Amino acid sequence: MVDKDAVRRGYDALAEAYAADRTEDGRGREVLSRFVRELPESARVLDAGCGQGSPVLRDLAATATAVGTDISRTQLRLAAENAPAAALAQGDIAALPFRDGAFDAVTAYHSLIHVPREQHREVVDEFARVLDEGGRLLCSEGPEEWTGTNPDWLDTGVEMQWHIAGAEATREHLRNAGFAVEREWGVDDSLEEGDDADWTFFAARLAE
Repeated sequence: MVDKDAVRRGYDALAEAYAADRTEDGRGREVLSRFVRELPESARVLDAGCGQGSPVLRDLAATATAVGTDISRTQLRLAAENAPAAALAQGDIAALPFRDGAFDAVTAYHSLIHVPREQHREVVDEFARVLDEGGRLLCSEGPEEWTGTNPDWLDTGVEMQWHIAGAEATREHLRNAGFAVEREWGVDDSLEEGDDADWTFFAARLAE
């Protein structure tokens, strides 16, 4: 089971190493660009699990009113530098610190995978709660369920933990929360250098 405190401590401790390991190019960013183009003018967008703020939150802030939230205070400090136009709030994506219907869209890039498996549905329910009617969601998951721990992630001596729910479970969570999946596709690269993991992306709309 994922310990969210361990995830928070991990991202606090390895923030610089994680930033250095990431690349801003890749299919995942192309997916984001398409999603952004389909948003309404002056959209209010939440990046849930924004990390260091680049490139996702920064790209959102270029064309929308963007807010980033993350469990790691150190990651948020980097996000303030990388996406200065965005507002930031520390918080748990399973209990988002925002009012009902506050956003027109939510993005969640590789953040669900750090949540305990039994809370994945709660997180998707939170996305639905903070979205206005007809709101849009773009989120990523691994295609198959997997749990893992690395005590020396990125050769930093820092532990990181993951619990991937898998695409099938995520489809069910989205349906149960009131989302209609409008598009689903596999992405064979991520925003991280050297990461050959496959991801399933979901573009979904909340029922009006």
